[in-house]
Amino acid sequence: MKAIIVEDEQLARDELEFLIKTYSSIEITDCFEDGLDVLKFLQENETDAIFLDINIPSLDGMLLASNISKFKRKPYIIFTTAYKEHAAKAFELEAFDYILKPYDEKRIAPMLAKLETAFRRDHQSIGKIIDPRDQAAAQDESIHPRRINLRHDEKIIVKDVDDLYYAEANEKVTLVYTNDQQYTMPMSLSEFQGMLPQKLFFRCHRSYTVNLSKIREIVPWFNQTYLVRLNDLKAEIPVSRSKVKEFRQRMHLDL
Repeated sequence: MKAIIVEDEQLARDELEFLIKTYSSIEITDCFEDGLDVLKFLQENETDAIFLDINIPSLDGMLLASNISKFKRKPYIIFTTAYKEHAAKAFELEAFDYILKPYDEKRIAPMLAKLETAFRRDHQSIGKIIDPRDQAAAQDESIHPRRINLRHDEKIIVKDVDDLYYAEANEKVTLVYTNDQQYTMPMSLSEFQGMLPQKLFFRCHRSYTVNLSKIREIVPWFNQTYLVRLNDLKAEIPVSRSKVKEFRQRMHLDL
């Protein structure tokens, strides 16, 4: 796995490079101080990850990341900064992580391990022949990555989509639930649903989307609708009348 560092302070750049070499097998191929130089480099070269300071000359890290987000092949972006207030914007740009300065080895080491794991997982299928019967699923996977950035207490938490149980519309935000935590997404439920693999997640109600693999019990409810109970959680998720037919098909209830 190859990466570049974008940092205009020599001491911070040297420290970060030392930590990366100490706690990972990631190869640092280049270091940059200027955002425009990075953009020019990426127009002709590829890299797997970018450790990106936000306050850099010419083109700041946020604008640079916004440009990179339009690339066909997007590298993982790990923001590095001394300021917490950029976390929300970093989240919107789907950063892999957000690391505060001064660097903490206890924070850096597990992040690097997580980064290398994500890289291996995302690239392990390259070169394999896809069975035509699985082509639709493969297309869904390519459009909707298997990991997703969630927001909790000004932090960006990277989760595998399989860890999500359900999501609930709550005014202008969406609440997302795993088996042990609640996250707040600053977007509508429809927008969040669009980020998820459609084969796995079903919009069962205008206010709910559910991970079909987490369902443990389907309970008949009034007007021929259902309540859905999930593994590990006490929550009951309604299936609206307009969604019953599709839900029965997805869950093979008509067989």
